[in-house]
Formats: sequence, structure tokens, C-alpha cells
Amino acid sequence: MEHRRRDQKSIRTPVNTGELLKTQKLATADSQAVSLCMANAVFFGLFFSVAYFLLHRWREKIRTSTPLHVVTASETAAIVSLVASAVYLLGFFGVGSRASFPDDLSDEEILAKDDSRKSGPCPAALSETDTNADAKPAPAMITIAQPPKVYDVAEPVNLSAEDEEIVNSVVSGSIPSYSLESRLADCRKAAAIRRSAVQTISGKSLEGLPLEGFDYDSILGQCCEMPIGFVQIPVGVAGPLLLDGIEYTVPMATTEGCLVASTNRGCKAIHACGGASSVLLRDGMTRAPVVRFSSAKRAAQLKFYLEDPLNFDELSLSFNKSSRFARLQSIQPAIAGKNLYIRFRCSTGDAMGMNMVSKGVQNVLDFLQNDFFDMEVIGISGNFCSDKKAAAVNWIEGRGKSVVCEAVIKEEVVQKVLKTNVEALVELNMLKNLTGSAIAGALGGFNAHASNIVSAIFLATGQDPAQNVESSHCITMMEAVNDGKDLHISVTMPSIEVGTVGGGTQLASQSACLNLLGVKGASKDSPGANSRLLATIVAGSVLAGELSLMSAIAAGQLVKSHMKYNRSSRDISKVVS
Repeated sequence: MEHRRRDQKSIRTPVNTGELLKTQKLATADSQAVSLCMANAVFFGLFFSVAYFLLHRWREKIRTSTPLHVVTASETAAIVSLVASAVYLLGFFGVGSRASFPDDLSDEEILAKDDSRKSGPCPAALSETDTNADAKPAPAMITIAQPPKVYDVAEPVNLSAEDEEIVNSVVSGSIPSYSLESRLADCRKAAAIRRSAVQTISGKSLEGLPLEGFDYDSILGQCCEMPIGFVQIPVGVAGPLLLDGIEYTVPMATTEGCLVASTNRGCKAIHACGGASSVLLRDGMTRAPVVRFSSAKRAAQLKFYLEDPLNFDELSLSFNKSSRFARLQSIQPAIAGKNLYIRFRCSTGDAMGMNMVSKGVQNVLDFLQNDFFDMEVIGISGNFCSDKKAAAVNWIEGRGKSVVCEAVIKEEVVQKVLKTNVEALVELNMLKNLTGSAIAGALGGFNAHASNIVSAIFLATGQDPAQNVESSHCITMMEAVNDGKDLHISVTMPSIEVGTVGGGTQLASQSACLNLLGVKGASKDSPGANSRLLATIVAGSVLAGELSLMSAIAAGQLVKSHMKYNRSSRDISKVVS
């Protein structure tokens, strides 16, 4: 009887070896995926927790002036844990790790497994699978983030049906426009979809605003948010500008006719007379936070502390930790009631340096709060800096690079090239640039058109165009020399704010213009040399522009030249029709 039951049981439950193996494989894959997710979670948590602990300890050491290389047992354990978790995470995410599927699973089994996980997969278990039936099955590889697709410059963007759905989602607000780059992992397509959404929402056409031919990956997170295209600005060249014995071909991005031609004529006149010379007077970027106390007396105590030379070295130590190029030069406090404005000045290498000086200032503020615990930081910038605004403090104290540039123009050059005479230029400069500007109450505007040249070079070389405000501060001086025969001309510019690294300088077009001037990137031999040279080139170009425009005005050629070069000859009525 018992033997019969065993026979019946074996008949009712036949053994299917293939199905059993497949079930075992899938169960193993499930187990591996769960283990993988748990391991990732543990190491992620370990990495961020010990990193937070070490950063907190580092900040405490800075406040208490404890050497950073002195570590406790707990800090040693934390460092070991940080390194171990970093090695694990780099090994997993940085080196094409194997997916959670066994090597001997077929493509069909992997796809089936993927379908079963669509409701909520573990990110670490996501994988790519070759679905081509003719291709040899290959083990899936873990893919954390897809690299942006590389497009040909002339390749058009054609929105698919799926892309159109994304456009509709952006229009409806269900997908934020700013999140397209991270969602699509394709900056160019994100710009195209955003552009279509903007046209739909506004009901206005963007025809004429180019989209193709621009590297949108290069601006992500540093130059421009939510791009929909780019604006074309023609770039001309003036020169050669002979400055300090070296010739420079100066790129100028502008839409104003006559500007490049006029600057080029000034360069020609300077070159014919042996060139111009320049001197860099100061080099230091500034930032001025505003802090508040409960009383003016307490604010004054911090003012006296900052002005005491005995405290400068200690403050410098805190400030200089922000960067290997940032070096604190001076601290200038100013009090207004119970509010204190502290103007920090520091060197910044080849960077324009706003972010660099801001980091250093934050370090000093953290340090000061140990002794001045009742100090309330109102803002990291209190406008005593003063950034992107015409201010007397920049005109007097300088900001960025302070440069003076001069040249002597021979009498025959004034007559043959500039079509005027020395006496007329000297008189015009006194009545226009000096007296006229004084009557207007000008602040830093004792010049003919320094801003024209500064803006054009800034746009061409990737500088912050808003800093043209203080960078164009300039006083132009002219006087007769050599028994009144020749002209001495100079420009003094106290706050040229330029850099050759960071910001827009890394974009392809702007980088090419910097390369044309020989100041691309950071100077390897002498940190800061490239940015200082760029500042002197700006001043030299302004000198050429001032010389040419003033000559045109003195000779009565200004209106004539602008009518010739700054007006379109096309019949506008035909263009409109």
C-alpha cells in the first residue's frame, strides 16, 4: 500500500528539470538584487555619515586653531570608514559592474525579469539589454547615468511623439522646465523641448533664434539655466596693438558699427609711434559683508579689532584656507550705527575671483563668531564691495586690476592718420572728458567711450558683462609734449575686473578669443599673470579707442563716419513688405 502511494505521488508530480533550473536562476537573481540594494544602502549611509562627522570636526579645528593633521581615535576610524565606503562605491559605480542577473540567463529571461520589476526597481539593478535577436546574448551591465548624446553641429532636432508628450507636460506644469536636463540626460534635446514649450505658452515664434551649433553641455550648472538657444554677436579684430613691446590682435564682440574700425585706427596710430606702455598698480578682488550688533559700541569693538595689525595674521590664516590662490591683502571696516561693513581685498590668481573671495570671507566670519558670538551676519555682500555698480570706493580704492596706460603720438601721425592736430585734441579732452563730465556729475566717467571697448572685449573673452559698470571707470588725460608738437595720452582705469579661468572663459568661442590674445587659462609659471596681462590689454585697447574717437570728434568726422558704417543701406520698406 505504501509503495502504491509513492508511485501515485511520483505520477502526479513529474519533475521538469528545465523549469526547475529557470525557477532557481530567477530566485537567485532576486536574492542577489536584494543583497545588492542592501549593500548599497549601507555603504551610502556610512559614506555620508562619516563625511558629515569629519567636516564638522574640521570646522571645529579651524575655529579652535587646532592643526588639521592631529587626529583622534574616532577621527581615524571615521577616515578609514570613509575610504572603505568610497572604494566600494567607486568600484561599484565607477567600474562597469556586473548586473544582478547571472551570466547564464538568456535575453528573454532578463527581459522577463525586467518586466517584473517595472513597479519599483532598485536603481543599482537597472541595466541595458541587447534585444537584437541576431546578436549574441551578452551579460547586462549596470548603467547609472547615460552620457549625453554627441550631435553633429548641423544635425536638426526633430521632436518625436514622446518628446511632444514631454512638451505638453512642461506646458501643463507637470514637469518643471528646469528639470529637463536631469530628466533627459541630453542638454541639447532639453533646450529643444523647452524652446517648443516656450513658443506654445507664449504664442510667439522664436524663428531667428538659433538652436543648432552650440554645446549646451558646456554651460550646464555654470553659465546659463534653462537655455532655448543662443544669441549671435559678430566678433571683429583690431590691431595689431603694440603694447609693452608685444603685438596683440584684439577680439571685439559688438553690434555697433565703427567701433572696431575706430579702435583699429587708434592701434595704427599707436603702433606708428613705437607703441604704448602700461603699469599694473594693484590687483585685488573685494567682498564686503554687513554684520549687525545690539549696539554701536559693540560694532565699534569689532571695527577696532579688525584694524589692529596684530590680528591680521590670524585673520589671514582663516581667509587663505578657502583657496591656494586666495591671499588676504587688507581689511577695511566702515561703521553705520550698530551695523558694520567689512571690505576684504585679496589676490585671486587668474580667476576673476568673486567666488574665491566670498569663500574666504565666510571663513573669517565663522572665525570671528567665536569671540563676537553676538554678531549677526545680515549678508555676505553689503554693497561696500562694490560689485556691478558705479561707486566711489572702486574709483578711489580700486577693485580687480588697477592699470594706467600711456603713449606719445607724434605730430605727423596726429595729422596724417588721425586727421586732426595736437592743440585741438588737448582742448577737446579738457572741455569734454574733464569739464563736461564734471558738470554732469560723472562718477568714473571722465572719458569718451571706454565702456564701448571694455564691453566688446568682455563679451568676446567670456567676462561677466555686468562688471563693465565699474571696469569702465576711466579718466583720459591728454597734453602737448616736446615743445607742443606731440601728444601724450593716458588712460587710468582703477577697477578692471577680468579673469582667464572660470565662468564664460571656458566656452569654446570665448576660449578661442583668449587664445588669440595669448592669455587662455591659468598661467603655469606665475599664477595671475594671464589675468593681469588681459587687464593691461583692455586698458591699451581703451587707449586706442579714446585716441581715435576724440580725433574723429575734433576733426568733425563723427557723424560722417557713423552715417557710413553704422547705418544699413537696405530699403527697410521693402524688407518689411
